[in-house]
Amino acid sequence: MSAGDTEPGAAGDIRDFWDVDAATYDNSPSHYPQRPQEQAAWAATLRRLLPAPPAAVLDMGAGTGFLSLLLAAQGYQVTAADFASGMLARLKAKAADRGLPVQVIETDAVHPPDGPFDAVVERHLVWTLPDPAAALAAWHAVAPEGRLVLVEGSWSGRGGSAADRLRLRARALADLIRKPAPDHHGHYTEQMNAALPHRGGLTPDEAVALAEASPWGRARIERLRDVEWAVTEGLGPLDSLIGTHPRWAVIAGR
Repeated sequence: MSAGDTEPGAAGDIRDFWDVDAATYDNSPSHYPQRPQEQAAWAATLRRLLPAPPAAVLDMGAGTGFLSLLLAAQGYQVTAADFASGMLARLKAKAADRGLPVQVIETDAVHPPDGPFDAVVERHLVWTLPDPAAALAAWHAVAPEGRLVLVEGSWSGRGGSAADRLRLRARALADLIRKPAPDHHGHYTEQMNAALPHRGGLTPDEAVALAEASPWGRARIERLRDVEWAVTEGLGPLDSLIGTHPRWAVIAGR
């Protein structure tokens, strides 16, 4: 993950949070899917949404490298950027272990590495940016002829359908019974949350509006149903019934 510039206290706290979180981040299946069908579904989705390899792709807020490694394995020229050194250390180790060429840059979201890139992609990053508009403008500056792909999801139920909200409550009840491992080592502080305009997560309409208000211009949105299916496939009748969080992508640019 990465965050943009904000006042020093919150910026340092956010950076420290993700550095510490790197130690256990991959333990969560939602952070780093391990099952073959999930990885294959994500790989196919990325290939469909992005220009063909060997396009140069900038993965902003790359974290421990889930998208970066899938892209590099398909022949993309990948630059992975994040401001959390702990996350990037894990990404580098994985890339080296798999023999995948990934350029790794430590920087925040509003200071992307020099392009030009053919595409910029992010996954679950925008909610933790203090100034997402500035970040999107900076990304466009290094990919002026490229494509933007925002990979997001609906986690809070805000803005979703009645059925989505019902399934969200059902998943929360199921988690109370199953007591899964925590997704993170802790929670954002009030100071950190106060710096984030989308701390509750983006709704699809907010994400589209954000992209269209940026230099990227007109956007489209796709529901990532293949990924959703892969998440629940083989997990049993309860998970099939209550489903998973809706995943979607906003695409803009060329």
